[in-house]
Amino acid sequence: MTVRIAMVAGEASGDLLASHLMAAIKTRLPDAVFFGIGGSKMVTQGFDAWWPSETLSVMGFSDVFKRYRELSGIRNTLRKRLLANPPDIFIGVDAPDFNLGLEMALKSRNITAMHYVSPSIWAWRGGRINKIRRSVSHMLALFPFEPPIYEKAGIPVTYVGHPLADILPMVPNLPLTRERLGIPAAAPVFAMLPGSRQGELRLLADPFIETARLIHAQLPDARFLVPLTTRETRLMFEEAIYRCKAHELPIKMLFGHAQDAMTAADGVLVASGTATLEAALLKRPMVIAYKLASFSHFLMKRMGYLPYVGLPNILAGRFVVPEFIQDDATPAKLAEALLAQYADKEGRAAIVSEFEQMHLALKQNTAERAAQAVLACLNKRPQRSDGLAVA
Repeated sequence: MTVRIAMVAGEASGDLLASHLMAAIKTRLPDAVFFGIGGSKMVTQGFDAWWPSETLSVMGFSDVFKRYRELSGIRNTLRKRLLANPPDIFIGVDAPDFNLGLEMALKSRNITAMHYVSPSIWAWRGGRINKIRRSVSHMLALFPFEPPIYEKAGIPVTYVGHPLADILPMVPNLPLTRERLGIPAAAPVFAMLPGSRQGELRLLADPFIETARLIHAQLPDARFLVPLTTRETRLMFEEAIYRCKAHELPIKMLFGHAQDAMTAADGVLVASGTATLEAALLKRPMVIAYKLASFSHFLMKRMGYLPYVGLPNILAGRFVVPEFIQDDATPAKLAEALLAQYADKEGRAAIVSEFEQMHLALKQNTAERAAQAVLACLNKRPQRSDGLAVA
């Protein structure tokens, strides 16, 4: 009997996670079929994308409010479609604001609803744990500090580690990567990652370019690598270079290749998010900068619990690398922090050592662990009188 697995993954990070999970499941259930909302990597694995994952890409509360009617309509349509023809299991990959309500509706109809990637209840909006309990049959957690939170709340949970820790090398090859990118071996190199979403680029492109200008004034041999994931974000950054009159700066834009850019760099300026974890796993010292629309930042500040927003600092439980948020993310402060970090060899070595330990803790063969948890949930489905599992 073919196993039918519905999935909803938002944005590039969810697409990556889901595609690896699909591959691991297919080694055990080669006839399994997957459908729902997903991205190009999932489609490569045979996913039937009813909507593309980019549909769920929003930045902050203001974006959510603007697109509420559209996103709500998609979720309602998807819910009705899944309830009319129930899957054997549903897996929501991240995107909690979209997925939890959908999972609640499915779970109430005895459809097993798994959630892959814990919402950041340890950072803000901790009250969501009650909604998660009502919505989620089983949580797949990426970070080692998360399972105790769910166990205390009586929510089944499995720690699976983070897939990036499985993918990225323990010792990145900086010289080879620079050679491949055509960058001088001895040049100071800074990777700049202003985010993958257009909303992030609007707020961060200009400050990042001005930061490069200040660094270049102090280090005339410095080079800057800017990986951008789409034509739209590349065009936005080109427009920012024109707006800042920065054509003289040695900025090299890459189409994708974010990991190459970070591997080749001496230091990384990065918007808060998964890219901060990538930089840590690549053992690169970094400075984290982030800006949100004013209203979104106001709400997050009121509801936040932690003094830091970057994943490396959250995992370490302290400020391993500096963060500059909202009005503090000025070119002067960012350049000063990057230059100080570049000059401090002992400090850089300490950061690398911290990131090595972080890598070891997160390296858990994530896709295999997650697939085992999915199969265990499939085997626990209620049985019908005819012996077949209830969808």
